[in-house]
Amino acid sequence: LFLFLFFFLRVRRPPRPTLERSSAATDVYKRQVVYVDPAWGRVEGIGAVKAEVMGEAMEGLDWRFPTDHYMIDGDTVLIKWRQVIPGADGTDYEQSGFSHLIYAGDGKFRYNEDQLNMAHVIEDLGASGWRPPAGMKMAMPPTSPNRDFSIPDRS
Repeated sequence: LFLFLFFFLRVRRPPRPTLERSSAATDVYKRQVVYVDPAWGRVEGIGAVKAEVMGEAMEGLDWRFPTDHYMIDGDTVLIKWRQVIPGADGTDYEQSGFSHLIYAGDGKFRYNEDQLNMAHVIEDLGASGWRPPAGMKMAMPPTSPNRDFSIPDRS
């Protein structure tokens, strides 16, 4: 699990996001993954995760997600990371985030819950003057996301 986690951290939260990152990042999840995102809410199934959370929503995004710490306990992984938004004046705006993952074996996770203070994100978006890069398709999260963060039974 340790070596797989190292791979996961390099693919999912590399220094510079790219289109390839979105595709490679979803390869680490089971087909029936449950992904809980602070903006998008509960998303079930790899197809939905690709389409809603890590597909167009991430393509071309110029934010960074450096990892600060991680802990492994059995099949549970906790990751402390930062979301870094580049400001229009070159200043970085950072928010603190945590991910809770459940490893399913065979190089795949079955559950991912990301926690991030969205009020802080919105404040920093306004203060930073950040705008989507040219050509980025800016997808908006649902107005009433499913906030169920329960972990599904093993299957």
